[in-house]
Amino acid sequence: MKHVIFTADDFGLTPEVNAAVARAHRDGVLTAASLMIAAPAAQEAVNLARMLPGLGVGLHVVVADGRPLLPPDQIPALVDRTGALPSNLAAAGIHWFFSPAARVQLRREIEAQFAAFLATGLVCDHVNAHNHMHLHPTVLGIVMDCAVANGIRHIRLPYEPPSLAGGDMGARLGGLALTPWTALMRSRFARAGLVCNDRLAGLSATGHMTEARVLAALDAVEDGVTEFYFHPAEWATPELERAAPGYDRAGELAALTSPAVARRLQDLGINSCFFRGLP
Repeated sequence: MKHVIFTADDFGLTPEVNAAVARAHRDGVLTAASLMIAAPAAQEAVNLARMLPGLGVGLHVVVADGRPLLPPDQIPALVDRTGALPSNLAAAGIHWFFSPAARVQLRREIEAQFAAFLATGLVCDHVNAHNHMHLHPTVLGIVMDCAVANGIRHIRLPYEPPSLAGGDMGARLGGLALTPWTALMRSRFARAGLVCNDRLAGLSATGHMTEARVLAALDAVEDGVTEFYFHPAEWATPELERAAPGYDRAGELAALTSPAVARRLQDLGINSCFFRGLP
């Protein structure tokens, strides 16, 4: 049987993102959202989530390109002089791999984010990482440890097959290059008792999952669990543009609330749910 999960990342980043998540769930097909627990509008997102019991809310672990949860003086090996996490993802990955201090502090920060999420009283539907940084072996190991320790059973596998890939050729080739590693991730998840999606739609078209792309991907969905992920917002703001230049956040919200997308789901007989709603 075909199961689809529609997830909005960056829940809690700004009020505009939070409003889009609520509207896409109430008036559209959105079934899940990934919460940045240390983001500026996180508390507003938590309050909204409590009023949306049908929305599966998970933890969006942030270890790069954002602000940490812990005070900078507790994790000096992870932050710059302004207290921000690194924006250069490749350099950050190398630093974590070779620095024992960074690895210790990385675990401390990730554990704190899990604890803060659980302290909200929300049931954690799933876990993933901002910019898919759980592709990094150090981050992956810590995230898996924390998920298992806290009874969280579902985790995102950032694998996009060619049949679902959109975007430019460079993005497609990059996804293909990761295939051996994502296969190993899938095996590690299984051994740890973690359940993941079979595939992810939107990886090569991040920030540009428009109605046309969603409809085309739905036609290509195979049996199993396919997660579609989005970055919607009610409108663009300077803060959101700085966070992700060029993202078509309003276009992605339009796709999530599109009657054509809802009809296509029904016509194809695809079950939409959140992670914990999987049979």
